[in-house]
Amino acid sequence: MSSKPQKIGFITATSLVIGNMIGVGIFVLPAALAKYGSISLLGWVFTGIGALILAKIFSNLSKIVVNKSGGPYAYSRAGFGDFIGFLMAWGYWISCWVSNGAVAIAIVGAISFFFPVLETNSIYSVSIGLLLIWFFTWINTKGIRESGKVQVLTTALKLLPLAFVIIVGVFFFNIENFPAFNLTGNSDFATLPAVAVMTLYAFLGIECATIPAESVENSEVVVPKATMLGTILTTIVYVLATVVLFGVLPTEVLQKSPAPFAEAARLIAGDYGGYFVAVGVIISGIGVLNGWILITGQVPMATAKDDLFPRIFKKENKKGAPVIGLVIGSLLSSAVMLMNFTKGLVDQFEIIVEIVVFVALLPYLLSAAAYVLIIIEKKLHANNWVKTFLLGSLGFAYSLWAIWGSGRDTVFYGFILLLSGIPFYLLMHWHKRND
Repeated sequence: MSSKPQKIGFITATSLVIGNMIGVGIFVLPAALAKYGSISLLGWVFTGIGALILAKIFSNLSKIVVNKSGGPYAYSRAGFGDFIGFLMAWGYWISCWVSNGAVAIAIVGAISFFFPVLETNSIYSVSIGLLLIWFFTWINTKGIRESGKVQVLTTALKLLPLAFVIIVGVFFFNIENFPAFNLTGNSDFATLPAVAVMTLYAFLGIECATIPAESVENSEVVVPKATMLGTILTTIVYVLATVVLFGVLPTEVLQKSPAPFAEAARLIAGDYGGYFVAVGVIISGIGVLNGWILITGQVPMATAKDDLFPRIFKKENKKGAPVIGLVIGSLLSSAVMLMNFTKGLVDQFEIIVEIVVFVALLPYLLSAAAYVLIIIEKKLHANNWVKTFLLGSLGFAYSLWAIWGSGRDTVFYGFILLLSGIPFYLLMHWHKRND
């Protein structure tokens, strides 16, 4: 173990939040939103407000549960005890390594823009996907500071094409291209929730600065600021990017475009503009993969330090990296990625991705509830209990609505996934008592 643990600062922590939220999806999401009309902008605003409420809750919790890694796991455990904390860690950990497999697939898809052979040759596709997963696993074994440098760089680079389209696109904006408010034929009341659920998935990751809290310098100050700033900047990017694309591309073109940002950039700056954005999509995916591999190692390490995961997950190398946990997570991610390239399993893969979104949302719900419970238990903010209760209630209500919006089947199978961890918990509890 390193005698002087590596630490990351404010810029890296903020990049972890922004970089883990802004992935490959935002580069195609405006096309899906265009089918609903400009009401989707209200969806972004609604979801952005919900994300900011949750970000504020995570920020406040990081000041109360000080210098404790694990983020949503640590907060759920502080509020509800070991068993609930373990279930949150179990589900969240699974969601991380499954998502990494999905991200690797998305990056390969983006690379196929330049190398079409990847669309037809599974061997090449699998090889590149595995190379990406294991390269960034290796980066993360070199310590959180090295992983953080990659995160800062990729976050800056992924923002460049988005900023290019937003800033230069203003000069190509045509209000006549802007879609009608509601194109669905359904009521506004029925359409808004559908749009908001779609945009919600683009905000998963607001908690990422809280997860490696023990490795953040002056964490009680840096983590809250990084969480709020990262969420605010990401919300602004999402809303502005969608507005500009709605004005640059005709609705019928935008709705059918598989790469709306590249389409807009090509209109603005020719083929080179399209290539610029296409490279940005690849870099964005790489940054997300690096950041979530980091989280995949940090969550089980924090849980293992509380004796709720096997000790092997808390073993660190001389750089302070949970190398065994990183390797186990990436082995599982590799299996998930290979699963998608196996005929007959693609449908099951899509279902699994939907389920892990649910098990990623549930910790938000319990963190919001834990916030109120911890405040009451520790008798903090005695003069502001109404404000505390209101903030926690809003975060809880928003998370509950988001879970409801993910669908009945997703919730059912998500709970089955969580309950699958109970035998594992009982085994750990028995081992702890007999140790």
